[in-house]
Amino acid sequence: MRWLIQLVDEIEKHQPEGEVLIESGASPSGTYHMGHLREILTCDAILLELKRRGRQAKHIHFADDLDALRKIPVNISSDFEQYLGKPLCDIPSPDNSEGSYADYFLKGFLDSAAALGIEMEPIYSHQQYRSGFFVPAIERVLSRLPLARKALEEISGRQLDEHWSPIQVMENGYLKNRTFVAINPEDKTLTYKDRDGNQTSVKYDDGLVKLDWRLDWPGRWWLLKVGVEPFGRDHASAGGSYDTGKQLMQDVYEAPAPLPVGYDFINRAGDTKKMSASKGTGISAYEAVQVLPPEVLRYFVLSASPAKRLYFDQVDGTTKLVDEYAALSAADDTDEDRLHTLFICSRGSTERVVSRVPFSHLVASYQAALKDPETTLAIMKRTEHADVVEADTEIIKAELKFIDAWLEKWAPEEVKFTLRETVKADEFPEGDQQFFAQLADKIAAAPADADGEWFHKAIYEFKEEHGLQPKQLFTSLYRLLIGKDSGPRAGWFLSLLPRDWLVDRLRFKS
Repeated sequence: MRWLIQLVDEIEKHQPEGEVLIESGASPSGTYHMGHLREILTCDAILLELKRRGRQAKHIHFADDLDALRKIPVNISSDFEQYLGKPLCDIPSPDNSEGSYADYFLKGFLDSAAALGIEMEPIYSHQQYRSGFFVPAIERVLSRLPLARKALEEISGRQLDEHWSPIQVMENGYLKNRTFVAINPEDKTLTYKDRDGNQTSVKYDDGLVKLDWRLDWPGRWWLLKVGVEPFGRDHASAGGSYDTGKQLMQDVYEAPAPLPVGYDFINRAGDTKKMSASKGTGISAYEAVQVLPPEVLRYFVLSASPAKRLYFDQVDGTTKLVDEYAALSAADDTDEDRLHTLFICSRGSTERVVSRVPFSHLVASYQAALKDPETTLAIMKRTEHADVVEADTEIIKAELKFIDAWLEKWAPEEVKFTLRETVKADEFPEGDQQFFAQLADKIAAAPADADGEWFHKAIYEFKEEHGLQPKQLFTSLYRLLIGKDSGPRAGWFLSLLPRDWLVDRLRFKS
């Protein structure tokens, strides 16, 4: 993880002393997806590396739950259109439970962070505004509004719209963009023009006034003294929100901006657009932590530089990723890069969570065992992985929970199977029945340690005798055993099955 070493070197130059405050943030307006995980995992990696070097560091996550609801996500009832413009923290939960709309979505995200071992403190926008925490920022920026406007226009390279306002005002429970007129720090009120153009006064120390988001972001940097801020590439473009925030910090708040850490998106494999919570095109963060062991998910996100776009494949990518991390963690060399990667991905734990048994082998064995963990272990002890299974028994038991979730949520239908409970001989032509009977006799006489290669050769020996192509032989076997035309590697699959049950099935006795 050279990117992390270089980044933390830069952070220490930027802030050579004191506690480093790392901030992540998002608006809880819909289901959090894997792209959101990239931000908090990047923050957590920075935190770990700083602490490894003996520095004090803290990661806060700023939940923008005072943001107004702007669009209805695809998985939310259209009844929620009545709340458009209302703060997320003041909208009922979609499942009618206690808590708000924001809490509903934030809970899954915080649970995902906990499952990944991420050490972060959530901070809620509505609490900060309604407690008066933002008062100094509101007063500072509104008293220096010409400087703020100039910074926004010069850095973004565009004139602000005539209707642009530095504030949003709460009216009848809804946030409205209103024209700012004046501020009075003595009694904590400001004057604005309402919808009809009439001047109205409102208190700004209890959450009835919110800064425009481009002013809010640097305002919180200043108030919290944020030292490092990761954000998506859409904020990192020239003249974008980070650049304007940096200029606002200089001109209005007279303080240094946090060190920026721009990161690229995580796309689904084959997609050209980033994941979207509102459109339902994302892989949910909560689902990802159910399917992938935390160390493996951390490895996927953190092994590449944040500047690199990542593509996630829920099928082949999962298989490759799990096996790749298993090889990394099982190696016994002292390579510093490997050990550092493992330290960050495991958060310093020495316990392995992925066994040395190939992912595809575990998937097939687990299904052949009718998803019973103990039977799965017994089956695999009859294979070439017997020694590994013996040594990694407890690891495999834990890993099977993720295998089970993968089969339920991400696995394609062609990978899933279950053994047929019953089968009748008249379902198959006479040639197939003869093939099954002779294969049963051969298997009944097979050595106890017959492996997948033995079974593979045994099937092929019948090719000439029955005048069938290998594909026909295998298809017939799959139909007999799992009711499908295809399945796992046939020889290896047969070697996993209980010998007596397999012989009886080939003879139509089970």
